Amino acid sequence: MAEKLLVQPDPEFIKDVMASGAHDLKKCFQCATCSTVCTLSDGGFAFPRKQMLEVQWGLKDKLMEDPGPWLCFYCGECSKNCPRKANPGETMMALRRYLTAEYDWTGLSRLMYRSAFWEVGILALVSAIIVALFTLPQNFGFGLLSRSGPEALSSVMLSKFAPVGLVDLGDRVLLVLLSFFLLTNAARMFYRLTRGQGIPAHLYLKYLPHLILQAATQKRWKECKESEATRNWVRHLLLVTGYVTMFTLVVVFLPWFQVDGSSVHWTSYLGYYATAVLVGATVWMLVDRIRRHGEMYEYSHLSDWLFPILLFLTAATGIGLHVLRVNDFAMATYVMYTVHMAIAVPMLAVEVPFGKWAHLLYRPLAIYVAAVRREAAECSSREVAQLGRVVA
Repeated sequence: MAEKLLVQPDPEFIKDVMASGAHDLKKCFQCATCSTVCTLSDGGFAFPRKQMLEVQWGLKDKLMEDPGPWLCFYCGECSKNCPRKANPGETMMALRRYLTAEYDWTGLSRLMYRSAFWEVGILALVSAIIVALFTLPQNFGFGLLSRSGPEALSSVMLSKFAPVGLVDLGDRVLLVLLSFFLLTNAARMFYRLTRGQGIPAHLYLKYLPHLILQAATQKRWKECKESEATRNWVRHLLLVTGYVTMFTLVVVFLPWFQVDGSSVHWTSYLGYYATAVLVGATVWMLVDRIRRHGEMYEYSHLSDWLFPILLFLTAATGIGLHVLRVNDFAMATYVMYTVHMAIAVPMLAVEVPFGKWAHLLYRPLAIYVAAVRREAAECSSREVAQLGRVVA
């Protein structure tokens, strides 16, 4: 009787990955140049050659158990040195899109990554809901027509146009929903990466600080020897600090951050920092992408553009809102506030749990699991060696 296959090849798998952006995948003939030139690849978790092979052979189950795609920071050295121009770096990016869709139990990520219509359409739908909340009369207590009154047209009264209590409640509800979707998707990822690995529980605890460190700093990026790796890491770190600062101000300190008139609170200075970083980093990213500066910008998926564009527009409208508010332009302030929210909320509600922002959790989690699995394997090897010595 033929031995049963441990992994069932999936003939549709390669089509799905190519649809996620790996257009040159079939050019690869497994010369291993890509893994040789990559300074982050190692014997424990080699990439990108291993992942190229998994896809070409239709080994979906193997890929789902492989943290390798998330250990790559797309420096582009592999694509630059590939003799067949198979673009292994872009394939790794495509695999991250594919895996993001596989982790997402709602199916929204798959729709967004496979169709520009769906990605833009979902963002536009959420945006339209936000605009309706702030403009239609008698709408959950929001809106200039329902709550502001004539006096709010002569002087900025954001507390009447958008009551802080209701906006704060909305922020917290959104936070709970985002956390639920993102964490349940991450739990599915964690299960697939650790299933059947026989990892002792104490190792998960031992490497928990490693997970926190990687999530906060993405410092593994610095280990890449590509010439612009440190530059890209610094930009990414600044971008994350700006985003986290702004997110904290909106979710935790909104009663102090959203104020009327020309008053400036201490939270305003944190807002200035977050805004400056977001604008600077996103413009920097967009210029590099437009100029195709470096291998990682040679190819662009729609999600690669939406990520920095939405961040930039959120920061830019925030600047406009602040300028109008401190100069007491009432109606213009309310309009800009609505525009700002119509950009920021869809970005948070759609891109964080279902789009590219989810990488901020998936990548550190994969690095953490890889470290745990590596030590578990080393412990197992030592035990086998010790048993061999005892038997001998």
